[in-house]
Amino acid sequence: MSALFVYGSLRDRALLEIVLGHAGAQVCAGTLPDHRVSWAEGQVFPYIEGAPGVSAEGLLLSGLTATDITRLDFFEGGFGYDLRAVEVLAGGMRPAEVYFPRPGLWTAGAPFVLGDWQATYGPLSRHAAREAMGYFGRFSGAELAVKMPMIRARAAAQLLAGGVSHAIRSSTPASAVEVIAEESPHAGFFVTKALTLRHPKFDGTLTEPLRREVFVSTDAAIVLPYDPVRDRVLLIEQFRMGPFGRGDPHPWMLEPVAGRVDPGETPEAAAYRECAEEAGLTLTGLEQIASYYPSPGAVTEYFHTYLGLADIPDDLPRLGGLETEAEDIRLHLMPFERAHALIETGEADNGPLILALMWLARERARLRAVA
Repeated sequence: MSALFVYGSLRDRALLEIVLGHAGAQVCAGTLPDHRVSWAEGQVFPYIEGAPGVSAEGLLLSGLTATDITRLDFFEGGFGYDLRAVEVLAGGMRPAEVYFPRPGLWTAGAPFVLGDWQATYGPLSRHAAREAMGYFGRFSGAELAVKMPMIRARAAAQLLAGGVSHAIRSSTPASAVEVIAEESPHAGFFVTKALTLRHPKFDGTLTEPLRREVFVSTDAAIVLPYDPVRDRVLLIEQFRMGPFGRGDPHPWMLEPVAGRVDPGETPEAAAYRECAEEAGLTLTGLEQIASYYPSPGAVTEYFHTYLGLADIPDDLPRLGGLETEAEDIRLHLMPFERAHALIETGEADNGPLILALMWLARERARLRAVA
């Protein structure tokens, strides 16, 4: 085949090696005349389009095998990009192929600078690429495209992990765990992993090989909105698969506002965004309650929990959520005392709500005094 010209994040050699599965590509610098590279608006990857008089910098890859191209097709298909023939300037004009976005899929944002991408999104994108390429031969590029938002969210969660004190618990690092085999029995919106491993014991020896399964999810921001002047909270209600799957006859739950932390987003920013999306509410501040694993025995999900200070109006809409995410949410505005009583009645029966209400009971006087 003709050479392949890469113009954006695949100029990062580490990412290119992950996608190809080796470091043996023949590479030289080149430019694509009359084209411009930008960020895809609202995304963490580049976008290319025609632009007379502008040249896109990139790398010309040659000596690629059929398997190399198939792997690249799979990876780029995850973003909705397809190959197109062009002429590239690299010691003279040379025929090449370039991955272009499908029409109407993305729009151009700010100019793309590789160094900025490497500093801000390089680690996240490499983490995501490792998971994505693990599905090569299992899914099509179109199927990968559907999975990529959650793949990137899981990668973001991996980068947020760590940094918690271990003054009492063991300081033995994760690198001391010997992973013998790993597979993903299920890879849909969520992922399960089955691992065969050995880990250090407290007596200094290693366990025998153990098979352990884990449900791989993302980090989530959880917010209990509170109006300290009116002394009332906002709860949301929605259908939940956990209670339904358990056989609960009433699988609608009262909860704080919650949502996953998007790639490149801080948990605090996610908290503000989710309150606006789910409840149409603008917070005036955040108080951190706790960050924790809700079910560490088998789930990777990690909760960043906050109290959201707000002026909660009487005429707040009673329905909320994003249609694009199939959210069907009912809002409940109630005095703190009534909300706190839900713990005693049992109607507050999920950990984040119980924790947030108990924390607020402790801190309520302080918050009201300065409101």
